[in-house]
Amino acid sequence: MTNGAAIKLPPIAGYHPTTLIDWPGRLAAIVFLPQCNLRCRFCHASSMLAPPDEEIPLDGILAHMAERNGWLDGVVICGGEPTVWPTLALLCETFRSRGLAVKLDTNGTHPDHLAELLRAGLVNAVAMDLKAPLDHRYPQVCGDATDVRAIERSVDLLMAGRVEYEFRTTVCPAFIGEEEIHAMGRRIAGARRWVLQRFDPTHALDPDLRSVQPYNMATMEHLATLGRRYVPRCVVRGQPAKEPSAVPQA
Repeated sequence: MTNGAAIKLPPIAGYHPTTLIDWPGRLAAIVFLPQCNLRCRFCHASSMLAPPDEEIPLDGILAHMAERNGWLDGVVICGGEPTVWPTLALLCETFRSRGLAVKLDTNGTHPDHLAELLRAGLVNAVAMDLKAPLDHRYPQVCGDATDVRAIERSVDLLMAGRVEYEFRTTVCPAFIGEEEIHAMGRRIAGARRWVLQRFDPTHALDPDLRSVQPYNMATMEHLATLGRRYVPRCVVRGQPAKEPSAVPQA
């Protein structure tokens, strides 16, 4: 591993010791990195957008993972947006040097950084958000500064098939309906997997969305059926996203 004694690794704002959902087929831990370059109106994790009030020491996380050696076989790095951190590769190396596979959750806005991680073989899997059709509607959801062309490049990188991947869409009724599912489906036709997630209004970044009623599961299944016209493995994940937490005490 590169000597990182003088290099600051990305800060860690949260940690979940176990997930069976976030990386299907693996028992993984989740590490949350703070800060994000988007301001998605439906975002439920506003606490991750700014620098953390307190960082979780990486040494404590590694020690906790070591105690579970032999049955923990992966770590999910999410955020916030992990690719805003230039030293993300060193964090991936740290986990891989301990025998853990690495999955990256990303919004796809830094395709060059993503390409470097893929080229170096530092991630085993990627989950990329697809928040809206890749046209004028994307900035309406994520903010005017959104570079749709960068997201397009990340889509193409993943669909080239270097690693396991999936696209994920939070289905907020204010932005996503049948028309949008068709538009997104056409863009990622033939992708390996597309996960539709129910919108959780409770902590939405845009207060106006907190009164929006999520689609029921029957509607979600209907939208997934439409999605399967383009991506045969289009599925619904109904569980709300986890909030980050600290390292459990021994």
